[in-house]
Amino acid sequence: MNRIKTNFLTVFCILGFLSCEGPISVDNNLRLWYNTPASKWDEALPVGNGRLGAMVFGNPAQERLQLNEETVWAGQPNDNNYPEAKKHLSEVRNLMFQGKFREAQDLVDAKMFPRTGLGFNHGMPYQTVGDLNIAFPGHESAEDYYRDLDLNTAIATTTYTVDGVRYTREVFSAFTGQLIVVRLTASQTGKISFSSWLTSPQKKAEFSASGDEIVLSGTAGNFESLEGKVKFKAQVKIIPQKGTLSVEGEKISVDGADSATLYISIASNFVNYRDLSDDESEKAQKILDAASKKGFTQLRKEHVNYYRRYFDRVSLDLGVTDSVKKPTDVRILEFATANDPQLAALYFQFGRYLLISCSQPGGQPANLQGIWNEHLMPPWGSKYTTNINVEMNYWPAEMTNLAEMHEPFIKMIREVAETGAVTAKEMYGVRGWVLHHNTDIWRVTAPVDYAAPGMWPSGQAWFSEHLWERYLYSGDRDYLADIYPVMKGAAEFYLDFMVEEPVDRYLVVAPSNSPENNFQPYPPHGVTNTYGVTMDTELAFELFSNTISAANALGIDDKFVDTLKIARSKLPPLKIGRHSQLQEWFFDWDNPDDHHRHVSPLYGLYPSYMISPYRTPELFDAARTFLNYRGDPATGWSMGWKVCLWARLQDGNRAYKLIKEQLRLCYHRLTVYRGGGTYANMFDSHPPFQIDGNFGCTAGIAEMLLQSYDRAVHVLPALPDVWSCGSVRGLRTRGGFTVSSLEWEEGNIKALRIKSTLGGNLRLRSCVPLVFADGSELKRAEGENPNVFFYVPETPEPLVSGEAKLKDTGVKPVFEYDIQTDPGKEYGFTLAGSQ
Repeated sequence: MNRIKTNFLTVFCILGFLSCEGPISVDNNLRLWYNTPASKWDEALPVGNGRLGAMVFGNPAQERLQLNEETVWAGQPNDNNYPEAKKHLSEVRNLMFQGKFREAQDLVDAKMFPRTGLGFNHGMPYQTVGDLNIAFPGHESAEDYYRDLDLNTAIATTTYTVDGVRYTREVFSAFTGQLIVVRLTASQTGKISFSSWLTSPQKKAEFSASGDEIVLSGTAGNFESLEGKVKFKAQVKIIPQKGTLSVEGEKISVDGADSATLYISIASNFVNYRDLSDDESEKAQKILDAASKKGFTQLRKEHVNYYRRYFDRVSLDLGVTDSVKKPTDVRILEFATANDPQLAALYFQFGRYLLISCSQPGGQPANLQGIWNEHLMPPWGSKYTTNINVEMNYWPAEMTNLAEMHEPFIKMIREVAETGAVTAKEMYGVRGWVLHHNTDIWRVTAPVDYAAPGMWPSGQAWFSEHLWERYLYSGDRDYLADIYPVMKGAAEFYLDFMVEEPVDRYLVVAPSNSPENNFQPYPPHGVTNTYGVTMDTELAFELFSNTISAANALGIDDKFVDTLKIARSKLPPLKIGRHSQLQEWFFDWDNPDDHHRHVSPLYGLYPSYMISPYRTPELFDAARTFLNYRGDPATGWSMGWKVCLWARLQDGNRAYKLIKEQLRLCYHRLTVYRGGGTYANMFDSHPPFQIDGNFGCTAGIAEMLLQSYDRAVHVLPALPDVWSCGSVRGLRTRGGFTVSSLEWEEGNIKALRIKSTLGGNLRLRSCVPLVFADGSELKRAEGENPNVFFYVPETPEPLVSGEAKLKDTGVKPVFEYDIQTDPGKEYGFTLAGSQ
């Protein structure tokens, strides 16, 4: 067991807490730091450039870098369609309309799900490449240990002392260089000595070492009948300064160097979801050659400059206390009871860091674990779960000023629209395109797993919401014209697939489920399959409305618009049940004691626009009642969603309570707690690790400070009492507005500056009266907001149970102002009477 000592004076000087580095600053505190190495994967620190990821453990005696490349998945180009399914669709619906839901679900399982030789088709898993191991002889007794991940630079650093020599390791995944870089230095010359080798759990993997390079060649997924055709190559080039380099078997050793740089290049034969014709060896070598010519200093500079171009767009200051002097794992442990507002700001910025690091233009979208995964068979395959999780990954993209990071997901939506059109035709005999509750790198769109979660033909509707939201933020008409056919195809599927239920003749999605929740006990998963669930109704209403708005903005498709309007008018209204709750299902089956992780009927509240305290007060209260019944503690990602929901409910203190629940240390030596929360490295715990919770909470914190879904830009809509003073800059809103700066004191706006990129009317909403920064009065808003980017269709009146007991919304009165803006100009505001 390693003996590692930490001198806290050294640590504090490194962090800038003491006079040797100057006073505390917000930038200096954007670090995750620790005084012990990672003892397991969820304590290691993630670095990534969108394509390549590494988990850095920071052990003095033997460093472990667990490596990923975004296209290393099991399987090969395929579709998982099951044409026999359409023969049984009518029978399934008839059983459902007779109330025989269990029998209908059994029939779906038996006749409508594709199978392989292993049983149900589960899709293909994302997989690890392997590990780079670096052993340092004699470093078992390190002292003054410190490691961190600096969010200002996207660099992980480990430093410690052995026999009076200070050793430092820097690791980053270079955005411009497209490889992982390790830099080893020491405070004295000739002190860098180590051995390095590659390992991998892949069954088809070959290792070699020659000259100054270590090589791993492998094929993903070849184990236990799980075929794989993705070939990959990892090359590690070792460049010491002085010293000697030697090769022994599959290892390379360096002895007595002043410093050393390791370049890790990984590539695969993946071209796209249909094509595996690339040359992985040629790609990996080309990257390595280019990096070697640039050298470490230039690679590091380019990496930091590229990263900061995105990261520095947004800053958040919620205040700093002495808690920042403690290691990050201790701060997480104490967060529920400590006064540590900066930890929430750090968590927010860590979410933005992760999105930049795992989702870059031209690459794959972030999967269930982003790009970081140490397994061959990770939980849920580390695929793309489409009934909440992959969408949640991209909730922060537009609002927190990372629109470019949205692009890989937008690209995937285009691709599944292609494969989903085949599924719609072959499985259901209808137009348009469909996506069920999962996909993978091969863009499969037919149902996977089994009926209980898998029979959910609504992924295309949720995906289309992201297409539309991107337009609302950018105002880019060329983009809208490009993605309109994808939205139209999703709407066409619903038009053809939906049927009239037998009593009130409403149009419903059948069969489907309210994601993964059941309304009847039936081992092992309960009865979930039914028709007309609330989430499907909300998705259909939103998809039809957004497609109508898109067609109108482009001035096209008048007849199709009329068709959508007719279909929209036939959708069932949202319903408020006997427990005063927003109903989850078509029937009033809700149980107030149901604490299921999914809160699917609240889609209409967030991320959609259907539920508002100003437009739909009854639904607003019913949504709040439903969320109270569900409770607060849950899986990590569920709590992230609840932060967003309580922000939309304008209850900042409750949203903050959920942040405290989510930032609960789990699976760590300092606590016995095992459950949903946060690991020591700030990864979200479902458990196990899922990255969506990080992104959901980041989006939720932004929503607490700024909202623009409800026909206006609402400033500080859900500010908790504990954030009474603070500032933020860089958040974006629909309509092309950016908050250049926002400062608040004692919960009130002190100074606000907003830049308009598109021009048009800015409707400003605030709980306090505002004036222009020069003291001149603002024009009070009247009537509808004329800015088309803030148009929201009217939500139909709900059906309310006679047993429901509804309450007032309880939200604060607001002031609304209209400001006509010009593109490129900035406008300043302040609290009335504060000049």
